[in-house]
Amino acid sequence: MKPIQLQLKQISYSYNGEKQVLKNVNLDISQGEKIAILGANGAGKSTLFTCMNGVITPDSGEIVIEGKKITKKNKIELTKKVAFVFQQPDNQIIAPTVLSEISFGAMNLKLPQEQVLKRVYEAMEYMNLKTFENRTTHTLSGGEKKRVTIADSIVMQPHIYLFDEPTTALDPLHQQMLEEVLEKLSQQGKTILLSTHDVDFAYRFAQRVIVFYKGEIIADDTAETVFCNNKVLSMSNLKQPILLQIQHILMQKGLLKQCNIFAKNIQQFQKLI
Repeated sequence: MKPIQLQLKQISYSYNGEKQVLKNVNLDISQGEKIAILGANGAGKSTLFTCMNGVITPDSGEIVIEGKKITKKNKIELTKKVAFVFQQPDNQIIAPTVLSEISFGAMNLKLPQEQVLKRVYEAMEYMNLKTFENRTTHTLSGGEKKRVTIADSIVMQPHIYLFDEPTTALDPLHQQMLEEVLEKLSQQGKTILLSTHDVDFAYRFAQRVIVFYKGEIIADDTAETVFCNNKVLSMSNLKQPILLQIQHILMQKGLLKQCNIFAKNIQQFQKLI
């Protein structure tokens, strides 16, 4: 069993001291996990990520990363080890050019210039941005800005990645490229959590699915188990992934034998039929 990397203990948070957005959330995340966080708008997903990254401080509860309890004095540990890619790139981009934007975080780590540039060009290659280094960030399309913010995180070489709606504004080609990047990061032992409304993407990618409802966790299990739980799907306004729906229909009609193996992508589905 892989070690627990990040723990949330009884985390609660409310904006302006009013309605609670997170309610006593307990969560253990192990190294190398691939997790999808699902839920309707306002369920608490984005707030959870901003707590995990240290952008905001919970009203109550504890955050423990790699065995170390986070306090005001060592909060920078979260910033170093947990990267957060915002849903809206304009909330994250601050530099005038692509090169200076992607360099910014690594330069703040006080790394030698040679090492900074090595990281930057590796991150740009990851996100197919090699020809973009002198482009001004305000002239980029929404999808291009999204790729730049993902490169921003890659250059920091964190232990944990948090992606808030990562496929937003990406065309199908770059959505596929993003999935390949996420898979590559996972193979390197990185822990990845993504918040998304795209159930097909979540089903393909995630080993574990956590569903939030009004600031609380109502499901935490394998993707197959969660997406077969009609009560959870109904409460959280989610649908079953298309591949799962098709497999159930074929089994009901006797065109596919009953089995406990569920295809998570087209290649696996072809093997089943």
